Amino acid sequence: MPIDYQQLYTRIKEIGAGARERKKTLEERRAKARELLAIYNADLDLLHTKVESAKQLDSNIRCAAPLDEPPASSYPKPDSLNQATLIAADGSQINPDRHAAIQYSVVNVGAITMKLNSGETPEIFTDTELLYGDDLLPNGFPLSDGMVALKRDVAERTKLDELSKGIKGAVVTFTDGPVELWGAKGEDTQSYLEYVEKYKTVLSRLQSRDVITAGYVDKPSADLVIRLLEIASANQEELQKLREFHPLRGVSDRWLFGEKENPLLPPGHRSAIFKIQSSSEKSYKGVLELHFFYLNVGTEGHPWPVRVEIPRWVVDDRGKLNLLHAVLVDQCRMMGSRPYPYLLHRAHETAVVKQEEKQQIEQMLGMELRKNNEELDEGSYKQSAKDRPGRTKR
Repeated sequence: MPIDYQQLYTRIKEIGAGARERKKTLEERRAKARELLAIYNADLDLLHTKVESAKQLDSNIRCAAPLDEPPASSYPKPDSLNQATLIAADGSQINPDRHAAIQYSVVNVGAITMKLNSGETPEIFTDTELLYGDDLLPNGFPLSDGMVALKRDVAERTKLDELSKGIKGAVVTFTDGPVELWGAKGEDTQSYLEYVEKYKTVLSRLQSRDVITAGYVDKPSADLVIRLLEIASANQEELQKLREFHPLRGVSDRWLFGEKENPLLPPGHRSAIFKIQSSSEKSYKGVLELHFFYLNVGTEGHPWPVRVEIPRWVVDDRGKLNLLHAVLVDQCRMMGSRPYPYLLHRAHETAVVKQEEKQQIEQMLGMELRKNNEELDEGSYKQSAKDRPGRTKR
């Protein structure tokens, strides 16, 4: 049957009727967030103490932790370096599909290198890994979409490590998304921990060669700094129940740093550096400790704050931090009114697996298996019914 538009219409009218009240509540919370930021901005000792207290009560609490820069501070774009090598990597994947006739997966990584002010044409690289058979059952668990995403993330950073070897001078590498590995923690703990260890080894190799690395998070939805303000304002009783304590619910860091009428960050400016307080702190220690800053890559009247994640070794070297800051602003300006790092855009174009390429992979794999007399399964009848001519997809 088609969608019941009457039910949808009734619900949409209900949503619309509540818009004014929701807006009023959100405006009040936003005003409170700015007020708390002003109150605690100069009191770094109190913020440190409150975060430590929250951490003692719940080691998995996730929030921003300030270093030595006031949370409301901002820093202009440094002068660009004339000579540096930039490397960006992005990945895509074909996830295993239990309804398909052939069970397989593909991880495809695209990377691009560019030497600033050299006049040389950027170089493009692609790595494609096909997973089949026992590859789809690591440690006896079926390879989930989350595990494929983990494998892709590790492959992206590994490609950066590979391409940065032997390059003289400053090297800046970045990927789309966080530096912190996400996903699949509850599905196959052993495989997840193995990937984390591989990933940390790659990060350590980058650090040993003084390579700058970062994760670029476009349109971030996180409330890490907002959560810091909530924790700072909590009394002892509220600290005991932090999981339920959300007086600023709905307010995002993106709004805080990029509010259209009065952004904390002018165009090209970065925020203070914050440490990421989370359960992942146990995995990323020392020079690998995870940090972030917000960066306004937008223009006057059109702020666009993004989150940039970096390891400790980049935080500790002001020259590296300034170079990364300048590079990302320059890269985003190359894309005009919709700022995004140019090289990441090119890497994504290289990495994405098109539908026709997916079909070619399946045909090639099927032909080879049949040629070698391997038993092939059929696609599921559910999928067959969906693929029938005249069927409306949903």
